[in-house]
Amino acid sequence: MSIATTILSIFLLILIIYILPIVKQLKSINNQLDKRLCENTRQPLNIELFNKTLNTLASNINRCLKLEEQRRLESINEQKQFKELISNISHDLRTPLTSIKGYQQLLEKTELDDDQLQNLHTAQKSTDELGNLIEHFFEYSYLITAKVEPNLEKINISNLVVECVLSYISILEEKNIRVNMKETPPIFVLGDKAMLIRIIENLLNNCSKHSLGNIDIKIEMQQNAKVTFSNPINPDIHINIDKLFHRFYTADSTRNKSTGLGLSIVEFLVKQMNGNVGAYLDNTNNVISIFFEVPLFKNIETYK
Repeated sequence: MSIATTILSIFLLILIIYILPIVKQLKSINNQLDKRLCENTRQPLNIELFNKTLNTLASNINRCLKLEEQRRLESINEQKQFKELISNISHDLRTPLTSIKGYQQLLEKTELDDDQLQNLHTAQKSTDELGNLIEHFFEYSYLITAKVEPNLEKINISNLVVECVLSYISILEEKNIRVNMKETPPIFVLGDKAMLIRIIENLLNNCSKHSLGNIDIKIEMQQNAKVTFSNPINPDIHINIDKLFHRFYTADSTRNKSTGLGLSIVEFLVKQMNGNVGAYLDNTNNVISIFFEVPLFKNIETYK
């Protein structure tokens, strides 16, 4: 019995002596991986192991890390090339477009009969619309590749909506559209001012293009700050609410006037600020409502 106990004790001692270095080396591998994650370093794992299996494991991990780094660099390079391509295409399209507008302005100063003048104005509207489509396309392409980080700050969303509406009022007056908005107490949100302005302008532009009447804007303070744009629409147009924010989605009657990117840009920018977008239809009154929500300023601790 004592011999068996002695043999078992010796076996356990040998096993412990064998296992402890392995555990130590596994801890070392784990610590090195933690350091890579926390300090964002690209240092490969230091292999000082006597166990063949652990040597192979560490070697394979290093190979995976190297491959991942290679793919990351390739992705960065591809993004850079794509941005340069977008910039070049943008320049190539804007240059002839500017030239076309210049010739149209020269024609406008010449003696034209009524039919010629009407045709020129139609061409000018189409040129302006083409310019807007190009801007939307390049803005969306830039946003999804540039990974722009929002500059979050305390913003009075009530005042910002009013300012955007006032700056847009001349365009709405040309289309005989009035904006109805109740006076709202100051509501402060945690957002990026430039992004919020772009969101509001896109929604105003969307309303001005498709509304058959006046626009109602409602600003509410719920769990988040909620801004809703409502306008009457043509009852003959079928709108798929589930696809409204999808890229390139447009209603049939406006397919030749819009890329459908305006609302996609809205959704992208709102989500950059930890917000949400949505829409709903009132089929009884033929009114569509599109809203966006952004966090209230008091929720700033949530993002720390």
